[in-house]
Amino acid sequence: MSDDFTPDSNIARLYPEATVGGYSHIDGQVEFYTRINALLDETSSVLDFGAGRGWWTVEPVAPMARRLRWFQGRVSFVAGIDVDDAVLTNPSLDEAKVVGIGEPIPFKDETFDVVVADYVLEHVDHADVAQVSAEIMRVLRPGGWFAARTPNKWGFIGIAARAVPNSLHTKVLKVVQPKRKVEDVFPTRYAMNTRKQLRRAFPGQEVIVYGHTGEPAYFGRNMFVWRFVDVLVRFIPRRLSPTIHVFVRKPL
Repeated sequence: MSDDFTPDSNIARLYPEATVGGYSHIDGQVEFYTRINALLDETSSVLDFGAGRGWWTVEPVAPMARRLRWFQGRVSFVAGIDVDDAVLTNPSLDEAKVVGIGEPIPFKDETFDVVVADYVLEHVDHADVAQVSAEIMRVLRPGGWFAARTPNKWGFIGIAARAVPNSLHTKVLKVVQPKRKVEDVFPTRYAMNTRKQLRRAFPGQEVIVYGHTGEPAYFGRNMFVWRFVDVLVRFIPRRLSPTIHVFVRKPL
């Protein structure tokens, strides 16, 4: 982990505090993973649901965000699963497994204290919601937490993403997020991306959902646009925030 990370120039200009530690006061990674870390200790076991290649382990990321995301060595066990065999190269995992869509999670009941899904739920198809949520609850220990970060279906990013056919997502993201790699772009479904959908998916569980608005990184490189969006989002109700953070607790 390198401490010579330099924040994006737009972020540094719009949020000058980012020059101190490399992250802004609204950094979504830092907020989300700080809350997850509050649930963990050295005896915890963690499942990264949709772990992928662990892009954040090899690409420029604020050191604080990387430290918060790197559970290995600070908890007892970190496993990761994904439909893509790139997960087998993820260096942040103690164990990695490839799991096909619709297949059960290959771990015993009540194995994990925390299951994390970071920008994964938007890729779950409607037909798979019940199976996915049931499997997550099955492998969680009583009192354990499922933590997810995902676009809000009714936020402006979610609305814009659904307006673009999945076949064009790669081309569009290449324009608005030129640094985004093709291997990190997947079809979106938005079947678990509202409070109502999530409460239906996890009946009988304690479901906590709240909106979060981070830096306007989805709006290309134009600083005028960034400043405009930064002001605009201050007037958007939190229920319409572009991202939602989800925490579901399995009953004791």
